[in-house]
Amino acid sequence: MHSGGVRRAVTATAVLASFLTALSACGGAEDSGATRAAGRAASTHAATAAPTGVPGVGDRLQRRIPSGSRQVVAVYGDGKDSADSTVVLYTKHGSTWQRERGWAGHNGKKGWTTDHHEDDDRSPVGVFTLSDAGGVLPDPGSGLPYTRSAAFAAPRWWATSHWHDFDYVIAIDYNRVKGTPPNDQTRPEGQKKGGGIWLHMDHGSGTSACVSVPEGAMRYLLRTLDPRQRPVVVMGDRAGLAA
Repeated sequence: MHSGGVRRAVTATAVLASFLTALSACGGAEDSGATRAAGRAASTHAATAAPTGVPGVGDRLQRRIPSGSRQVVAVYGDGKDSADSTVVLYTKHGSTWQRERGWAGHNGKKGWTTDHHEDDDRSPVGVFTLSDAGGVLPDPGSGLPYTRSAAFAAPRWWATSHWHDFDYVIAIDYNRVKGTPPNDQTRPEGQKKGGGIWLHMDHGSGTSACVSVPEGAMRYLLRTLDPRQRPVVVMGDRAGLAA
């Protein structure tokens, strides 16, 4: 065969090989069972791989989560002016975050703000440590330091639906001194910046600025949050969190 025939034969072989390769990659007749199995495994891994960042939290707030934190309570507000939210506990395993439990909850009755002030009825957007707990009821087995006191009781001139709000509380470290009972009134940034913002028991509607969850959720969080894991809360409306 002359050189032109050799070139044409080589070209034809290359084209055929390329065609078969493309057909195999698309799952065609030449695709082997092993290739299909590998493809399914890769697809499944991609679909189920745990996130390396807390889901729904953008870089701005993600960077504020301390590197040593391995427990995050994420509060996803339905909207900037909504009192409804979803609260999820994540635990870090290696470099990935695993969802442990989730609950329906509430936040400030007027929604969220990045510049919280006393009596604005909005919860502050941000990342805050969780250091201290307490309440009216006996310690249910809290991992956080727990202060039991009747002083936590809601005033009896409040609606009866609120009387048990503070049976269990976890202090959100916004404008407070860590290592003190949640109801300590010290405000390092001044009274106008507000304070006394807690995770507490839900009464079915918005709060003054706190985040509320069902009693079972409070018990679970108290027993699960561990100071050695440096727990934090990441909270805000979904758009604010993702920014």
